[in-house]
Amino acid sequence: QVQLVESGGGLVQAGGSLRLSCAASIRTFSNYAMVWFRQAPGKEREFVAGVSWSGGNTYYADSVKGRFTISRDNAKNTVYLQANSLKPEDTAVYYCAAKLYSVSRWYSDYSSWGQGTQVTVSS
Repeated sequence: QVQLVESGGGLVQAGGSLRLSCAASIRTFSNYAMVWFRQAPGKEREFVAGVSWSGGNTYYADSVKGRFTISRDNAKNTVYLQANSLKPEDTAVYYCAAKLYSVSRWYSDYSSWGQGTQVTVSS
C-alpha cells in the first residue's frame, strides 16, 4: 500500500520561495516515478512536475519551467518541489502522487495521492 504525506506549504509573498516535501511509505520507492499536481479552487487538477524513478529525468509544466525544481532522495523515500519566484497564480493545493516506472501528465493515471498541502501566494 502506498501512503504519501506532503508538507511545506504556507503563505508567501509574490517572488518568494517554498520547498514542498512528500514522504512516501513505499517498499520499493526507487521503482516509482513521482509527480506533483496542483488544484486551484474551481479548476481541474493539473500536472506541475515529475521525476523518473532514477531521478535522471524531470518534466515540468510550461507555467513553472525555470522557476520550480523537482528532485528526489531515494534513501529517504522523499520527493521535493523547490518553488521559486512564486506568483499569485501558483496558489493551489499541491499534491504528490506515485506511479510505477514512468511519469504521466494525466491525473487519472495515478491511484495513490497524498492529502495535499496548501500554497498561497499573496500579491
